[in-house]
Amino acid sequence: MYHLSLIDESRAIARHVFRKHKPELLGAGSLERSAMVDVWMEVEVHQLTPAAGPIVVEYVFSPFLGRACNQAARTSESCGSRASKVPEVYEARLAQRRYLAGDFLSAADLSHFTIMHYFMATEYAAVVEALPHVRAWWEELAARPAERKAGDLSHFTIIDLDRSDRWCGSGSGNRTDRLNEPV
Repeated sequence: MYHLSLIDESRAIARHVFRKHKPELLGAGSLERSAMVDVWMEVEVHQLTPAAGPIVVEYVFSPFLGRACNQAARTSESCGSRASKVPEVYEARLAQRRYLAGDFLSAADLSHFTIMHYFMATEYAAVVEALPHVRAWWEELAARPAERKAGDLSHFTIIDLDRSDRWCGSGSGNRTDRLNEPV
């Protein structure tokens, strides 16, 4: 799968850039901090992205690309179940610490931005909103100037998913109606 390889490479590139220019984001100088950064970066790769990715593809990318809505995928028991269980792990961690790797912002937190940005544009955002520590962590992360700028630059932020109209089911279903809306 080419796209997974590309994502893995982008993560490796990000680690290299952090190591060279911002080693503190990788927990440099402390074996424990560094290990926690690594653990939570792996949790994002192996737990959160596999749980949230199919939801993001179905709710955000498929409509944007003009693909037909897959109601079966949207109502899949495993899709919703996994997407609600993974954030509970984050809630337990964030109830103990301000950030994933500890009490410092790290690459582990930053690596979650992209998947969370799009996940929060789906009806499953309610899962995060119901967990106070995850919600606070996400709101703080999303409010960072660099993260807001990255979100604003995304072509997908022009799609206003208001959680009641998902391009299938209710609403017009015409994806092009939304493409030219102001941000």
